Amino acid sequence: MPRPSDSLDRERADLAEALRPLDRRHADRLRCGRGCSDCCVDGITVFEVEAERIRERHGDLLARGAPHPAGRCAFLDGEGACRIYPDRPYVCRTQGYPLRWIEEPDEDDPEVPVVERRDICPLNETDEPITELPAEECWTLGPHEARLASLQHARDGGALRRVALRDLFATRSD
Repeated sequence: MPRPSDSLDRERADLAEALRPLDRRHADRLRCGRGCSDCCVDGITVFEVEAERIRERHGDLLARGAPHPAGRCAFLDGEGACRIYPDRPYVCRTQGYPLRWIEEPDEDDPEVPVVERRDICPLNETDEPITELPAEECWTLGPHEARLASLQHARDGGALRRVALRDLFATRSD
C-alpha cells in the first residue's frame, strides 16, 4: 500500500505538470518571485496530509522557530520569503495564476444560477483581463483540492480536518 507521502509526491508532480501550460501562457504576466508575499496571508488552512509533510520536513523550525507576526503567513521570514518553499502547500503553489471557480446554486434555491468567479493577484493583472481568458488558460479550483481530500480520507478514513499553518508552530505569535 502506498504511503500518504508517496501519494502526496505524485499529487505534487501531477500539479506541476498541470501548471506548466499556464507557466508558458502567462510567463509575461506572472510577477511572483522570492520576497513577493502579497498573497501570503494569515488564516490559510491545509489538509492534515499537507501539514504532516511540513511537520516531517521542517520539525526544527516548528519546534524552535517563531512564526512570522500575525497578519502574514506564519512561514514568511523577515524579508518576505517562504521558509518552507520546497514543501509549500497546494494553495501556495497556485497563487498568482489566473484562478477560476464555479459557485453552484444552493440546493434549497435551484433558481439561483451557476456562477463562474475569477481572481488574480493585482500584481499579475495586465491589459488582458482574466474575464476574457478562455477557461483552460486559468487554474480551475476544485479538482486538485478533491484529490487532496481523497488523500486525506485515505489517510484518516474520516473527517477532512484542515490545519491552520500558524498552528503548526510550537510557539505561537498571535
